[in-house]
Amino acid sequence: MNKRAVGTAYEEAAAARLASMGYRILEHSFRCREGEIDLVARDGACLVFVEVKYRRTGCMGHPLEAVTPAKQRRICRVSDVYRMRHRIPSDMQVRYDVAAVLDQDIQVVQNAFPYRGRGF
Repeated sequence: MNKRAVGTAYEEAAAARLASMGYRILEHSFRCREGEIDLVARDGACLVFVEVKYRRTGCMGHPLEAVTPAKQRRICRVSDVYRMRHRIPSDMQVRYDVAAVLDQDIQVVQNAFPYRGRGF
């Protein structure tokens, strides 16, 4: 299995886990010129952008460590594009979560980082 197929499989597993927690998955792999967001979901009244990070073992560090400040800024820029394209009201609550997959364990971290961007 190639890297993209492995990534897709873990994104699907993370989406299933989030759905079991009550999230409603709106979109998988939203892409634009600024980058990509793995999952977009609703958790109650909150719009949630979810980054899925996978590590087979901990020897390369925990998956959460891979969501660097630069990656966070990129995710926020992409979320701005998503919100503009889908005409999401600017007063809607937005959250950034990370689904960290280590081996077969999926840890969902809500509010993993704050908004890091200019807004729209």
